Amino acid sequence: MDKDWMSKNRLSHEYEVGAEYFLQFASRNANNPNAMPCPCAKCGNLKTKDIDTIRAHLCCNGIDLTYHTWIWHGERSKFGNSMNDSDRVGQDERKYFTEEPISMVHGAYDSYAKNPNQFHKLLENAEKPLYPGCVKFTKLSALVKLYNLKAKYSWSDKSFTDLLGLFGQMLPDDNELPLTLYDAKKSLCALRMDYVKIHACPNDCILYRKEYEDFTSCPICGMSRWKLGKNSTIIGGVPAKVLWYFPPIPRFQRWFQQKVISKELTWHADKRIRDGYLRHPDDAASWKVVDHNWPNFASEPRNLRLAISADGMNPHSLMSSAYSCWQIVMITYNLPPSLCMKRKFMMLTLLISDPKQPGNDIDVYLAPLIDDLKFLWDNGVDTYDAYRK
Repeated sequence: MDKDWMSKNRLSHEYEVGAEYFLQFASRNANNPNAMPCPCAKCGNLKTKDIDTIRAHLCCNGIDLTYHTWIWHGERSKFGNSMNDSDRVGQDERKYFTEEPISMVHGAYDSYAKNPNQFHKLLENAEKPLYPGCVKFTKLSALVKLYNLKAKYSWSDKSFTDLLGLFGQMLPDDNELPLTLYDAKKSLCALRMDYVKIHACPNDCILYRKEYEDFTSCPICGMSRWKLGKNSTIIGGVPAKVLWYFPPIPRFQRWFQQKVISKELTWHADKRIRDGYLRHPDDAASWKVVDHNWPNFASEPRNLRLAISADGMNPHSLMSSAYSCWQIVMITYNLPPSLCMKRKFMMLTLLISDPKQPGNDIDVYLAPLIDDLKFLWDNGVDTYDAYRK
């Protein structure tokens, strides 16, 4: 009995010392020592208390046994996908948003299989110094970085043209920087991904594709395919409504053809922390259901797990808006959480141009995307993996 009592007393003393050390650590790192998350077994960091109350709770309730890393009290997380791991997120952003021109050109190689001369011209721009003696920037890398800034900060076309003109005067003579936005776009267009313009019925009945491709009016509602002008006269050649479709398959292929991105497309299988917490969609029940029902698909970690986000859909006509563009964005969940929601990896697939919100007929516009996804599911596409060669 004496030994048991001594053992319990020793453990109690060690706990009190550890709890006091925790309180001192938390106080040093707290923004407000009078309102800190309480890590006791009952509060579980969900309630804020002053330090004396936390000391009493730790004494009476004990500490939450799952709270190993004190991320709510100033300790840096050991995991790369923690909410508080801001340093790694910043490193990832710099890593993946620092475009390597040669890598981008190699990623676009398949697009020029029928036009090798144009590819060689693109490769030349990627290797040509911005000005004689420049070692930090090539013509293509400088343009890409400047254009990324234009998109990030919503610069107008006129301001960007003025900026290019000013930079051209600042740089040494014989520099390769285009002086206008038009000339810059001509150089960058070589890297672009193709898109398809599909005419649509103004009432969202059909898309003019497949069996309806040559129709001039909707077979369901009878509305003209073409825009109506004054006095309801038809303006030939001007569609009443347009769907812009950006096929995802070529963009998926280009991802795998860039080594650094291809490596991260299996992050969910290679690097994810498996500790019983919900840190990534891979931890969710729906992901596990897919793995169980389609084991062949799950056996290859490079197979892409996708989510679709719709902005502005109005199935019950309860919203009103003055927007004129409605978009469908695709998210790839193979990537780590610090990347999958970044602009670079959020893939615009559909853009519906019309003042009227798509309603319950959104499935009409999803048809070309569904066709491509079904083709990937049933047949697949051979793609070169630059990371695994």
